[in-house]
Amino acid sequence: MRALIVIWWSAIRESYWFVPSLMAIGAIALSFGTTAIDTTIGSQWLQDVDWLYANKPAGARAVLSTVAGSMITVAGVTFSMTILSISYTTGQVGPRLLNNFMRDTSNQVTLGVFISTFLYCLMVLRTVRNADPVASGSGVPAGLTTAFVPHVAMIVGLLLAITSVGVLIYYIHHIPESIHISNIVAGVGHDLNHRIEQQFPSLVGDPHDEESQRDIDADLPTSFYESAVKLSSSCSGYIEYVDTSGLMAVACKNDLVLRLRYRAGDFVTPTSTLLLAAPKDRVGEDVAAQLTAAFVSGAQRTPKQNLRFVMNQLVEVAMRALSPGVNDPFTAMNCMDWLQSALENLAGRQLPDAHRFDDDGNLRVVAEPESFSSLVSLACDQLRPYVAVDGNASIHMMEMLCRVAVTVSCESRLRILVRQAGALRRECRRRLNDKRCMKQLTERYRSMIRLLKEPDFRKHVMETGDWIGGRA
Repeated sequence: MRALIVIWWSAIRESYWFVPSLMAIGAIALSFGTTAIDTTIGSQWLQDVDWLYANKPAGARAVLSTVAGSMITVAGVTFSMTILSISYTTGQVGPRLLNNFMRDTSNQVTLGVFISTFLYCLMVLRTVRNADPVASGSGVPAGLTTAFVPHVAMIVGLLLAITSVGVLIYYIHHIPESIHISNIVAGVGHDLNHRIEQQFPSLVGDPHDEESQRDIDADLPTSFYESAVKLSSSCSGYIEYVDTSGLMAVACKNDLVLRLRYRAGDFVTPTSTLLLAAPKDRVGEDVAAQLTAAFVSGAQRTPKQNLRFVMNQLVEVAMRALSPGVNDPFTAMNCMDWLQSALENLAGRQLPDAHRFDDDGNLRVVAEPESFSSLVSLACDQLRPYVAVDGNASIHMMEMLCRVAVTVSCESRLRILVRQAGALRRECRRRLNDKRCMKQLTERYRSMIRLLKEPDFRKHVMETGDWIGGRA
């Protein structure tokens, strides 16, 4: 249940309707509050304010009707601009970036301001009344009913209208900015770095040198697989969230050892084994339901726990930019700059171990961990065939690997980067027909080898910042 609540709340906060709905409800509540103030204090206070003038009912209706009508019209125009921007985004940089645009708070607030102003004026408009005659015998003294014009509510409505004009000016500026390819890529890059900082602690000491080769099943009991029960998914879809703390709590309470087979971002079907739990005699129907409830799946991947999804967004934009139909290597290089930032961030962080222990040191959960090697491969392996046919992009990717290598303090991680650089050089030899670019590529590759084999050269680079690719 906790996993479902987390996913639901995340989906609601990032939806396009949540903020405008809250603002619309707030506008309705504000209309009741301001009209109640007007009913209480009347209109005599206007006589003491020289720059304010009392409105008659006909004038008040005209003002409120004009503001309400114009705001709903502007809201329609805003919605059309938003749809146009979404169409451009999905067509140029990929459909997986659609949610990034929908999560833009500025778009949500802009739509909310226009709708809120419309609803507020509409609710205030219904309270304006004329001084109508009352016939005798109706139970009310004959004469005229008192006219009512909510002056405070009208002032607030005019202030909302002025605010809406300012928001419209900002939104017209914001839309071109938000669909600019550099800003789109930068937004994904900032999101990637933010999620890295959230998921992984800063590096203290040396990282696991064998993180990519470590045997995940090494600490499991020898009879684990014989005594374990398989728990399968109840439906098909992409895993959006895994409640690891909930799994740990169930494992500790029932003295279980869990072996997770899937993580956030993986696709599962009803035949997929989500996890194995041992011993099987302690896994009843209630325990099995609690364990499977920790996995929440949906129709699409989300960035909630899936760092690979965010990194793949940058890779996808770069691949599209290097495709023959687009041929935009500068956008690809922009993506590689942000991938470099993410890899440098990862290089200084401790990635999680596969084994999770309770407070007494007992093994409880074994999961597939993220490794520096797998994340570097994710960034480089998919891009390499596209980069290798463009001289500028290939040199930029080699420089990206070199700059990340300077920030790596662990030799095993440095070797991973050197292997990626060697793979890029071999791919370019096969596909790049530019001797000048190959010469520059080889020079940078040799400098990277020196980083690995010559500690004095590495020390000099780190102390002086004298490194390849500099432009100053």
